[in-house]
Amino acid sequence: MPQGRYAAPFAIRSPLRGKGLRSAHTAIPAIQPTTMKKSLIFIATLALATFFGCQEVLEREPKVDFTLENFFKTEEHAILATNAVYSQLRNWEVHVFSYIGMTDIISDDSDKGSFPADAFFLQELDEFTFTPSNIAPLSVWNGYYTGIFRANLAIANIPDIEMDEALRNRLVGENRFLRAYFYFNLVRWFGDVPLITEPFPEEFIIPRSPTSEVYAQIIADLEAAAAVLPKRSAYGAADVGRATSGAALGMLAKVYLTLGDFENAADYAEEVILSQEYDLYPSYAELFSRAGENSRESVFEIQATDFAEGGGGTQYNEVQGVRGTPNLGWGFNRPSDDLVGAYEPGDPRREATILYVGEVLPDGSAIVEDNPAVIGERYNQKAWVPEPLGGNGNGPGNIRVLRFADILLIAAEALNETDQTGQALVYLNRVRARARGNSTTLLPNVTTTDPALLRERIWRERRVELAMEQHRWFDLVRQGRAASVMQALGKNFVVNQHELFPIPQQEIDLSAGALSQNQGW
Repeated sequence: MPQGRYAAPFAIRSPLRGKGLRSAHTAIPAIQPTTMKKSLIFIATLALATFFGCQEVLEREPKVDFTLENFFKTEEHAILATNAVYSQLRNWEVHVFSYIGMTDIISDDSDKGSFPADAFFLQELDEFTFTPSNIAPLSVWNGYYTGIFRANLAIANIPDIEMDEALRNRLVGENRFLRAYFYFNLVRWFGDVPLITEPFPEEFIIPRSPTSEVYAQIIADLEAAAAVLPKRSAYGAADVGRATSGAALGMLAKVYLTLGDFENAADYAEEVILSQEYDLYPSYAELFSRAGENSRESVFEIQATDFAEGGGGTQYNEVQGVRGTPNLGWGFNRPSDDLVGAYEPGDPRREATILYVGEVLPDGSAIVEDNPAVIGERYNQKAWVPEPLGGNGNGPGNIRVLRFADILLIAAEALNETDQTGQALVYLNRVRARARGNSTTLLPNVTTTDPALLRERIWRERRVELAMEQHRWFDLVRQGRAASVMQALGKNFVVNQHELFPIPQQEIDLSAGALSQNQGW
């Protein structure tokens, strides 16, 4: 894995020179409001305050005097604006605390972790006792709509910049991919949501759009992105991590699977598979180490690194790290007993996913020690990283959003649902073969051709292959199994209510009646 593009001096020296996404933290201009001119940061904050109730403005020392009048003029500005959208992916409100709570902790894959009184809003998610005032939905709502605003601003302005046409088209495609990703999570969490595709709509009070319209926009964005984005192999080392045509096609497969359109899901997944751009990483355990980042298995992952001066990392690793010696993490997102029992005997993926007390850390540096304050402690090993520069809050671990194993299992599920069980078995067993490694006895090939039985096997394979990677809750909901699975565990799941999260009460209160609440809330 090339290292030069990650060096901090390169990122500090000139944010305009570095297009690599690990240095994107330097590519967000610090902007000074000037008389009668709207700065980018000021406008972003004003728009979010008007649309979504963001009430706090952080004052920052200006470093560059950019305004809408003098920005979006050059190729470098287009790159900066696009990098600012990628940077939002590392934000606390997008892929950290509440995100983990609303994907893993709420599911049967994990429990809150830490100790009961710590971050009680996550305990409410775990127990299905949360209300519209719980801070988790509000947090992701604000974080994701900030990303959408940044993408909308770039999509609206980059086409007017006089610059290399191919690069201009690519950057717009990247922003459309990212906007689609933000909306895909929002629509799966909340159902109908405000659909905003321009940075400054004429109407500030925007009602919820039907789910069908949101999905139509997601699909349109991903199709447009797939048409202009390069293949993975066409990017140079400095641009590793940017959205690719394969990522857009893979996300389309996932969207169509969620919608139950199995023919399109199979077609798009197989287009990715047959592209020869991707493959399974040889070692499942090593895949989640720094060595496994941006491998052939990576379809899309969020870039992070621990620059000494900070700004390139995330707290995704910290909040899931060992609570106490030796890792000094927060100890949230504890793999559940139910997940432990879901693995077949001897499945190596269980040990690669769950980090136990008394176990040697993945890098061999120490042993996880017992923390008396935490009951039944164990940790998400996939999120573990060695202590980063500047402390755990500067976590350097990439966040895997979409990997090739997921694409294979999407194809397997979709093909099984369209009476193509033979090819479904090929893709399913390809995933199992990598997991068992050189063993001749573990994880034998699945052979059943009964569609109902094979469906169950594919769903189980998705769970153990993708465990603790923030897919499980979305899978349970789209499969129509959230109620039965969670109620069997004694959770307070209410049918026709908990399939969706409530619209944040603060947003409803500030919407002047434009936003309605989800059923049951």
